[in-house]
Amino acid sequence: MANGNIPAFVHGSVGGKRFFLVGIGGSGMMPLATILRGRGATVDGSDRGLDQGRVPAKFDALRARGIGLFAQDGSGITSPDQIVVASAAVEDSVPDIVAAQALGCTRASRAELLSTLFNQSRLPIGVAGTSGKSTVTGMIGWILHATGRDPTVMNGAVMKNFVRPDAPFASALVGAGEAFVSEVDESDGSIAAYRPRIAVLNNVSLDHKGLDELRLLFAAFIAKAETAIVNIDNDEAATLAHALPRARLATFGLHGDADFTAQAIVEAPFAVAFDLVAGGNRAIPVRLQVPGRHNVANALAAIAAAVAAGVPLSEAAAAIAGFTGLRRRFDLVGDAGGVAVIDDFGHNPDKIAATLATLHAFPGRLLVLFQPHGYGPLKVMRRELVAMFESHLAPGDVLVLPDPVYHGGTVAREVGSAAIVADITTSAREAHHIPDRAAAAARLVALAKPGDRIVVMGARDDTLSLLAADMLESLAAKG
Repeated sequence: MANGNIPAFVHGSVGGKRFFLVGIGGSGMMPLATILRGRGATVDGSDRGLDQGRVPAKFDALRARGIGLFAQDGSGITSPDQIVVASAAVEDSVPDIVAAQALGCTRASRAELLSTLFNQSRLPIGVAGTSGKSTVTGMIGWILHATGRDPTVMNGAVMKNFVRPDAPFASALVGAGEAFVSEVDESDGSIAAYRPRIAVLNNVSLDHKGLDELRLLFAAFIAKAETAIVNIDNDEAATLAHALPRARLATFGLHGDADFTAQAIVEAPFAVAFDLVAGGNRAIPVRLQVPGRHNVANALAAIAAAVAAGVPLSEAAAAIAGFTGLRRRFDLVGDAGGVAVIDDFGHNPDKIAATLATLHAFPGRLLVLFQPHGYGPLKVMRRELVAMFESHLAPGDVLVLPDPVYHGGTVAREVGSAAIVADITTSAREAHHIPDRAAAAARLVALAKPGDRIVVMGARDDTLSLLAADMLESLAAKG
C-alpha cells in the first residue's frame, strides 16, 4: 500500500517527525508506536478495536505515553506532514487511508518503517521462523538488557520482564545501545526488506505460506547475515544452513552435533532445567522459568545470538535464568477448583504441538479451546492442523473450536472450524465445533473437573486473554 516515497524517515532520526499509525493497537503496531515515541517522534493513531471498545486498557496505555488516539474515520489525518503507516491488512478503502491520499501524506507499510529502523541500527539482530520468534526475541532482549547492553527490542508479545505500572503492555523496549532486536515476519513477505548482522532461524513450517515460498524467504534472510543462528533439529532449517559458509554459521539443537546444545533436560510443570554445552566448554547448568523442551531450544538460540553479539557464554547462560516469559505464551492465568487455566498464543501446528507436548509431560486431562486466527491460514494449514491434533490430543482430551477470527474484509471463508472438526472426528479424538466463542468456553468450564487443565489458544484477538480470565472466574464460581 505504500507509495515508496518515504524520505522523511529513511535518513536521520525520527525525532520531531509526525507519524499516524492505522491499526495502532495491533501486536505489530503497538511496539512500533512505542519505539517511535521513545525516540522523540510525535505519534498518533487509530484502531478498529478502539472504535469497538475492545481491550480499553491497551489504548489507555498508549495515551499514557503521550500518543493521540482517533476514531478510524479519517479525522486524525489533518496534515500532509504526517507519515501514515499501516499494516498490509489495512485496505485502501479505510477512511484514514482515503484522507491520507487526499492530503498527499507520505505513506508506508509497517514493515517498511520497521525494517528501516532495524537496518539503520548498528547491530540489527533479526529473529525469524514460523514458531518461537517472540520468545527468542524476548530472551535475546533480556540477556542484552541484563548484561548492560541497553538494547532496543521490537516484539509481537508483552515481555513480562519489562512490565511496569507505567508500561503494562511492554512489547517494546527503547534503549540507547547498539543492538536492535526484532522478530521478522515472513507471512507478508516483508522479511526480504531486513538486513540483519545476526539472523536467527528457528524453524520452517506451514503457517501463512507454502513451503516452497518459505524456503526462498528464509534462505535469503540468513544469507545476508554476518552470523546465522540456525536450528538443525528442524529438517527444513538444517537444509538451508548447509548452503552457508561454515564460518558464518552457528547451529543449535537438542539432538545431533550442534554448536549449542542441551543435555540432562529435566522438565517441571512451569520450568525446565538443562546443561548447556557449547564450543567445547564445560557444561553450564541452566534453569528456565518457562517450561518445555521447545523453550530449551529457544534458549539455545537466544544464547547463541547473544554470544554472536559479544556477550560471554557464561554471562548469557546466567542472564537467561532471569527471563520470566511472555504474556500469552504458556501463561498460567490461575487455578480454581483444582483446574488450571492456561492462555497460549498457539495458532499453527508446530506451536500448538509444542504446548500440548509440554502439558502432556505431566498428568491431567486437557480441555482445549482453539480459535483459528483466520480463514485464509486455516485453509492453508488444514491437513497439517488435523494431523497434529490427531497425534497430540490424548484419549480423554476435549477440543472445541469456535469460528475463526474475522474482523471484516473480503477474505474467502470457504474452510471454517466445522471442516477441521469433521476431519478430526474421523479419528478417535473428541472435537466439537461450537460457533460462538462464549458458548465454547462455557462448555469446557462445565466439563472441567479437578486435575484438568484448560488451555485457551489462538492469535490475532486480544480478547482471548479476557476470555481465559472469565473462564477462571466461572470455575471459581462453580465451586
